[in-house]
Amino acid sequence: MKKALLILLLTTAAFSGFAQQKKATVKDLAFMAGTWTLKHKWGDMEEIWGPPMGDNLVSTFRCVKDGKVVFYEFMAIEQDSIPVLKLRHFNKGSIGWEDKDKPYLMPAIKTAKNEVVFESLDKNVIITYKRLSATRMDCILDEKGKKGIWQKDVFSYTLKK
Repeated sequence: MKKALLILLLTTAAFSGFAQQKKATVKDLAFMAGTWTLKHKWGDMEEIWGPPMGDNLVSTFRCVKDGKVVFYEFMAIEQDSIPVLKLRHFNKGSIGWEDKDKPYLMPAIKTAKNEVVFESLDKNVIITYKRLSATRMDCILDEKGKKGIWQKDVFSYTLKK
């Protein structure tokens, strides 16, 4: 009897804790909004995030080196059961890297105050956005190479005024 009661109590506690967890929404990602810039070895970068509107946020990105475009990105974070980053890359001339019906999908795997972590479906790419202050935000790109070795690039953005 004591064993059954203990199992019942543990099960109830586990379910009540689970029920109290807040489901992440795109509104939790409002900290990303703004025009973010940095100078990087790849070139001058600008990432513009609009505020949440309805079930989504959108962003444009550009990287320019020596006055010439290196590449662009269009990103949308849409609310499914969790926020999902849907990413497309483009070369100069708006030539897409991904197939027209296959954006690069990255569901949010963690959200916290002023932070979100996205992971690609193949588990080879992790992108973390972390707001550090009123004017600073890091975008951390962790990428697994063809030889299985992880590489980290930190893009330390400043909010453009």
